[in-house]
Amino acid sequence: MIRTILTYPNPLLKKKSAPVDSINDATRELARDMIETMYDAPGVGLAAPQIGVLQRVIVIDIAGKNEPPELIVAINPIIVHAEGEVYEEEGCLSVPDYAANVKRHASVTVTALVLDGTERTWQAEDLLAIAFQHEIDHLEGILFVDHLSALKREIFQRKARKAAEEKR
Repeated sequence: MIRTILTYPNPLLKKKSAPVDSINDATRELARDMIETMYDAPGVGLAAPQIGVLQRVIVIDIAGKNEPPELIVAINPIIVHAEGEVYEEEGCLSVPDYAANVKRHASVTVTALVLDGTERTWQAEDLLAIAFQHEIDHLEGILFVDHLSALKREIFQRKARKAAEEKR
């Protein structure tokens, strides 16, 4: 089922998510809904808080439109190692119509549970590393705009307030 993606400034986006205690039918249904929602949006990643569920679940697929899917479902993901630095433009399904350059680690090692309950480790670089960091930030209540300088964040917030007023 395609779920509604929460957008800034929804307060749920700023809350920390709880770990998943056991992988059950509800967890698998949540993952299916997240996958469907991410592909429908379309996006390269989605975290459970973005659909209003404060659980530590993310889905990622960085494959392009004409490539086979490379779907990742990560439950309770943790970055266990990070190195290097990149400065790339990011956007977010929860922050529509805005993108900005964000400093991230160039490569990360992530461990998480997958849907069958086993632990998996990913060595990620480039876009996949950025996607993991971006989605794991969501689990901590952090948006990519929180990584911007105070001035750029203030400009973003003014634009967001103006856009919200125009929708009323």
